[in-house]
Amino acid sequence: MAESHAERYERDGYLVVDNALTSAQIALLRHDFEAWVDESREHEAPYGVTADARARFDLESEHSAAKPALRRVASPVEVSEVYLEVMRANAVVDVVADLIGPNVCFNNSKINSKQPGAATEVKFHQDFMFQPHTNDGLVAVLIFLDDVTEDNGPLEVVPGTHRGELFSHWHDGVYTGTVAPEVVDGHIADAVSVTGPAGTACFMHTRLLHGSKPNSSDRPRTLFIAEYRAEDSKPLQVNHLPSKYEDELVRGERTSMVRCTPYEMLFPEVPKGASFFDQQAKAAGA
Repeated sequence: MAESHAERYERDGYLVVDNALTSAQIALLRHDFEAWVDESREHEAPYGVTADARARFDLESEHSAAKPALRRVASPVEVSEVYLEVMRANAVVDVVADLIGPNVCFNNSKINSKQPGAATEVKFHQDFMFQPHTNDGLVAVLIFLDDVTEDNGPLEVVPGTHRGELFSHWHDGVYTGTVAPEVVDGHIADAVSVTGPAGTACFMHTRLLHGSKPNSSDRPRTLFIAEYRAEDSKPLQVNHLPSKYEDELVRGERTSMVRCTPYEMLFPEVPKGASFFDQQAKAAGA
């Protein structure tokens, strides 16, 4: 018998689904993002305002009008009806319900983009260490808006690490948003690149160890990332990507139940900059 989505996700901590969105949906999402890239040419520093008064649009240090490098849009669902509609109603939400449901709430969203030649690197980390909840029933859905290849900075995951240790993201009293170098050294040989054409979706467990390299190609790599949580998983700290749509029920029903599972972590630092890239820049060797 063929392995189900839920079985693969439980085993590996991630699941890749082809053609998760239609070409029409991808075209609309790209259209809005490309408009933001054009808008970013008029700015020299992160700009816009999110619900917690941080910048919504984050720029790489080498950004310029001639060569825009918009690397992050925080909570795009608040400023685009297209992104909001896709977050609420698309085939991937049905898969999410199979993985962590049946009752599912929206948690947060962002766009991560690496323009051609962009130096942005995502150091290895576990999403859960940014967002403590009463249980780990959270899944991030990474929707490919561009073709993702081995050379344009694909997501790299370490299968099975969602069942293991929660690694500290604090080092020498500083929250770096990344695991220690020795943790990377111990797992990098098992890392797997997640590639695929535009429209692919990767479902990733909140405890899964992952990162990504810079974009060394002449093609962009842009992801719309929508995160969902089981309705009985309640936040223990403010959302690091707040939104007026946080906790919106997208599948199932409201039970008001709380499910608690045992684990330990140091509370993460609430980001003050435009994105967690500022926190990761504090890591040794950044």
